Amino acid sequence: MPKDKRKRASGAGDSTPYSKPSAKQAAAHSIFKMDKDLGQHLLKNPGVAAAIVQKAHLKQSDHVLEVGPGTGNLTVLILKAAKAVTAVEMDPRMAAELTKRVQGTPEGKRLKVMLGDVIKTELPRFDVCISNTPYQISSPLVFKLLSLPNPPRSCILMFQREFAMRLFAKPGEKLYSRLSVNVQMWSKVSHIMKVGRNNFNPPPLVESNVVRIEPKNPRPQIAYEEWDGLLRIAFVRKNRTLRAAFLGTSAVLELLTQNYRLFCAQNDIEMDDTPLDADEMAAEPETMDVDDDEFKGFSDPDDPDDELPDFFKQLQAESRKKHERGVHRKKKGRVSELVREKVRKVLEDETQLADKRPRLCEEGDFLKLLYAFNQEGIHFS
Repeated sequence: MPKDKRKRASGAGDSTPYSKPSAKQAAAHSIFKMDKDLGQHLLKNPGVAAAIVQKAHLKQSDHVLEVGPGTGNLTVLILKAAKAVTAVEMDPRMAAELTKRVQGTPEGKRLKVMLGDVIKTELPRFDVCISNTPYQISSPLVFKLLSLPNPPRSCILMFQREFAMRLFAKPGEKLYSRLSVNVQMWSKVSHIMKVGRNNFNPPPLVESNVVRIEPKNPRPQIAYEEWDGLLRIAFVRKNRTLRAAFLGTSAVLELLTQNYRLFCAQNDIEMDDTPLDADEMAAEPETMDVDDDEFKGFSDPDDPDDELPDFFKQLQAESRKKHERGVHRKKKGRVSELVREKVRKVLEDETQLADKRPRLCEEGDFLKLLYAFNQEGIHFS
């Protein structure tokens, strides 16, 4: 009898965070069936959660943005170290559970839960972003954070391992992409830790990595939309030459021509857009063939969840409609041929990068291209 009493007493008092949940607690948590469409994998290891918050180097005055808080395993630790937390959650069940978890506590007054898609949500100013990132918004989230008018001091983000490695990739490496160039232009990226799949519930199919992204301050004096537009065109065919990327697709030339017309209109530059006559066309130097069959659109081929800017969406839709109707390239106009010649001049004469492949280009090469194009009145946004 005394032995049984000791067992019962020990079981009743065992309430540490590391103890095995009771049957009642397990039943309560089982109501959450993780939504695969939302990429839900809750971080369950308290040691990993504590390490992530520690590596964020939070100040007592910090306002933290947490993306995908789930049931709040990270949130409650962040609240202990920061002044306020804004948590953006897509799943109403998780948002309700998180609110309930801190309800009636001092920390609850410093937590604001926003229900919705973080990519489409207008965010308040914040100092640090911490996220156990749902895999399908990894790239959109990074680009949103980097393009904010007032970027945070740092971002501590957990990603699937391959995506995380793309952030560090260098020219010539297999994972080098538009994402690599963009992130390394606008920020300093460092690796924090590896996180095994068994630290999550349910376990994902792959391992994860936590990275720190620190936006550069001051920011590079480059228009983000211009820089990203240039890279978007270059990396659509990263294993082809830059000549093929810019001169080998009618949709790209149409985009650049349209932008050049806008540039001329804004700067009161007169244009002659009459068609070339037969003699002028015959006298033109031979140019490379336009190969539209291989063109799959402006979306990043390395990122299936890439969100196109509206301008690219519109132009891509128009290009596809023309292709479906069998509309071929109309008779050459003087403006379109002028733009073609400007592009050729930049690639072959001014930068001598025409035969280089984007996957081998360094940041300096892309900066040289952007400057030369802009000097010629060619823009990408």
